[in-house]
Amino acid sequence: MSDPVPAPAGGPTRVGLSTSSVYPESAARGFERAAALGYDAVEVMVALDRITQDPTALRQLSEHHGVPVCSVHAPCLLLTQAVWGAEPWAKLQRSADMAHELGAEVVVVHPPFRWQKDYARGFVDGIAALEESTGIRFAVENMYPWKATSKRGVEVYQPGWDPSAEPYANTTIDLSHASIAGSDVVAMAERLGPRLRHVHLTDGSGSAKDEHLVPGRGSTGADLFLRHLGASGFAGDVVVEINTRRSGSEEAREADLAESLAFAREHLAG
Repeated sequence: MSDPVPAPAGGPTRVGLSTSSVYPESAARGFERAAALGYDAVEVMVALDRITQDPTALRQLSEHHGVPVCSVHAPCLLLTQAVWGAEPWAKLQRSADMAHELGAEVVVVHPPFRWQKDYARGFVDGIAALEESTGIRFAVENMYPWKATSKRGVEVYQPGWDPSAEPYANTTIDLSHASIAGSDVVAMAERLGPRLRHVHLTDGSGSAKDEHLVPGRGSTGADLFLRHLGASGFAGDVVVEINTRRSGSEEAREADLAESLAFAREHLAG
C-alpha cells in the first residue's frame, strides 16, 4: 500500500477523491482508499452503486474512515439518467437533501442535454432558485462539444457547455472536459473569478475522448492551473476524478490515486 501523502501545513484547499475514481469498485472502497492515502475528503458520484444513493450508508462510511464528504455529484450522466427517477429537478432536490445529510456544501451538476427541453429552458433560473431554497451551492460543470466528425463539433448541451458564459453563482472546472473542448483552463478560471467553486482534477490529451487521465499525464497544463488556484486565493475543493479502470492491477490503481494526490498538493502549494 502506498504511504499517505501529507497535507501541507495551513493549506486551505482540500483535496478530495471522487468515488468514480475507483470504479468499478464500490463507493465503500473509495472511502477506504481515500483514508489510506491521506485524502482530505470524498466526493460521492451518485450512480448505479446503491451505496451512492443511500445517505445513511454514506454517513456511516464517512464516520468509520474519518473522511468527510465535501460534495455530491448529481446523477446527470447518460449512464445514470434513470437513477432517482426521470424528473431532473426532483433529482437535484434529492441531491441537495443528501448533501445536507452528509454535511457537504456543494452539489456538482452538468448542464442539461438539448432534448431535455423544459429543464434546459429554465435551467439557469432554476439553479439559482434551488441555491436560495436549499442553501446548497450547485456548481455547474464545464462540458464540451460532441464530435460528430473530426472537423465539426455538435452542441448537445443547453444553454451551453461553457459555464463561464452564463450567470451561475457557482461553477466547476473539469480538466478532462476542458481538454476535449480545447479550453484554456487558466483563462476559464480567470473569467469565472470567485464563481469558480469546485474543481475536478484530471487531465486529457486533447482527443475527442473523455479520458480522465492522471493529472500531469496530459496536455491541459494541470500544474499551471493548480498554481493559478493557489495564487488566486481559490477557496473551494479540488477533487481527483480519474479513470483507473485501465490501471492494470490493484497496486497500479492505488499508485495512480497516490500520484494524483501528490501532484495536487505539490502544485497547489507551489
